[in-house]
Amino acid sequence: MFFGTRTRPVAFALAFLFALACAQAVAVAQDDFEDDAADPVKLFNKGQDAHAKKNYEQAIELYDEALKLRPDFAEVEFQKAGALIALKRTAEAEKSYRRASEMKPTWSLPPAALGLLLARTPGREREAEAPLRRALELDARNLTAAIALAELRTRSGDAAESLSLWRRATELKPEDASLWVARGRAERAAKDSPAALKSFERALASEPTNSEALLARADLYLESGDKEHALENVRGLENLSKNTSDAKLAIAVANRYGLLGMRDEAKRIYDSLPEEAKTSEEGKSLSAAVSDLRCEDTPESRASLEKLIAADEKNAAALACLGIFLRTSDPQRSLELFQRANRIDPANADYAVGYGAALVQLRQFDRAASILQRVVQLAPKHYEAHANLAAALYEMKLYKQAVSEYKWISQARPELAIVQFFIGTAHDRLGEYEDALAAYEAFLAAADPAHNQLEMDKVNLRLPSLRNQIKRGEGVKSVRKTQ
Repeated sequence: MFFGTRTRPVAFALAFLFALACAQAVAVAQDDFEDDAADPVKLFNKGQDAHAKKNYEQAIELYDEALKLRPDFAEVEFQKAGALIALKRTAEAEKSYRRASEMKPTWSLPPAALGLLLARTPGREREAEAPLRRALELDARNLTAAIALAELRTRSGDAAESLSLWRRATELKPEDASLWVARGRAERAAKDSPAALKSFERALASEPTNSEALLARADLYLESGDKEHALENVRGLENLSKNTSDAKLAIAVANRYGLLGMRDEAKRIYDSLPEEAKTSEEGKSLSAAVSDLRCEDTPESRASLEKLIAADEKNAAALACLGIFLRTSDPQRSLELFQRANRIDPANADYAVGYGAALVQLRQFDRAASILQRVVQLAPKHYEAHANLAAALYEMKLYKQAVSEYKWISQARPELAIVQFFIGTAHDRLGEYEDALAAYEAFLAAADPAHNQLEMDKVNLRLPSLRNQIKRGEGVKSVRKTQ
């Protein structure tokens, strides 16, 4: 199985953003201070010179001297925070940004920089939102705040606001290819593929060799079934990976060849990789994809998988394959294998579903449902996720939720008569007798005695009393008939 690698989130250079802020701070200082404030301004300028030369300790000393003479000099406090960050004294930098905001509450740069600092501090991402939003209230064109908040909303799964913010960022700086890539990803997450394609095209118009835009465009073509244009992009990416000697890009290209069904091309790229790239996490996954091993349940295949796992404990594909084979015969081992695969590649829905399915086999329905519900949210068309979730909800006697899942399955696989049996029994147990009768009759009309005789016998035994209950007006009325 080939898996597309996830493209990296846009990495906006902190140094660039602070340089922009510094330039604005200098302008503010020059505008606000006249001759009567010459000494603190001169100290500020000397501090700026030291700062630019990366003499951060000296710069901080000069900034402190200026602040002694002019305690409300917000621009100095702001620049001091930047020097403190360079020295990794982030707690002190945070205090300086907050003081700068208090000194000059209508200035957007300090809250923007504070928000950016908090956003990049593990565990404090939520705290970052308030200062970033404040910065945008003060200045709707503050690119630093727009980008930082967009990244936060993207990570939190807020597709609507993240897209709005990325659109604002591209309007503020339309020549920046990385911003168009981020916007395209947000549009793709919002399921607006045509808009996403246009954004990736804009990125490539600014930067024709932008590998992230090329990969994203190739993936859009793959999703739409346009293999001709996808292959054109992938071949261009292969040339780019050769010119730049980018092993990670080469692995991504090999994965796209695999998705196009061009296994030999993928293997050719894998064979050409340097040894250190082959032993990387991405390289190991590619190795599993291009290997001749098939995920077929035979004694020989099981033995080969055990050897692969012993040689490479992080071979997620091998772990998952063996987990499938052991799901019913050894569900506890299957659970452990899928759990390991899921930890190695948490973005792979198949591994998470395998983990949930093993929990269903072990009758740990609550845990299974929790995992599978998250998978369904992220991969709404994953059939196995819906099937296992339906089973877990049914066993937990959450029949209304189970019916919803079984109806999805019935639409996806209308040939599966047994699904109507479970829909019928769920309605029956909810006292929704008319809906139960409709589902039972649909089941009997499509059921095959060779496979469903036991369920058919149960339904035929139940139908006479069910029909009598409906005649007597018992049970919950059908929603369809009361509308």
